Amino acid sequence: MLTIWGRKSSSNVKKVTWCLEELNVPYQQIDVGGKFGKLNTPEYLLMNPNAVIPCLQEDDFILWESNTIVRYIAAKFGENSLYPADLQERARIDQWMDWVGCNLFPPIKQLMISIVRTPEDQRDPKVVAQTLKEIEKLLKIVDDMLGKQKYLSGDKFGMADIALAPLVYPWLKVGIERPSLPSLERWYQLLTERPAFQKIVMIEIS
Repeated sequence: MLTIWGRKSSSNVKKVTWCLEELNVPYQQIDVGGKFGKLNTPEYLLMNPNAVIPCLQEDDFILWESNTIVRYIAAKFGENSLYPADLQERARIDQWMDWVGCNLFPPIKQLMISIVRTPEDQRDPKVVAQTLKEIEKLLKIVDDMLGKQKYLSGDKFGMADIALAPLVYPWLKVGIERPSLPSLERWYQLLTERPAFQKIVMIEIS
């Protein structure tokens, strides 16, 4: 059985467990990181020297980096669904997955630090405003793309959607004013109809 190391509320852990749930792959999940700690223990550092989550353990095989884990799971268990055989189709999905990790994740992480994990009277308004401005700019790019196709992955639900949605979820749930992004909102409503999304992603943020 696969073991996923990482706390359930982590956006990056959600990517991995959501992918597993979509494909009905048995796994166990062990809480580490955040309030659970244990990332700097010798045992965990042997698996992931970066001391971050998630980490996949499959017998003697260890893998870290959430998008890489999603690709591995999709290739191994979802070849006819989540992992396209067509190289150009797969490359377009990979492009968005890398975009999410490189561009959107840093400001979403800052949003969590600045708003979710910082008491209101201790927040830096300039940092919050700049973070929200950056996120809005990036999500406008996504909204434009979703105005042209049903899912970020294309005509069908896929890995790019799994990479993006757990990062969009906290942005939608924090108490902030947001611009109207109708295509993004339509896409998000589609995802809320998926039982695996409800189970894994739509939980309390922390």
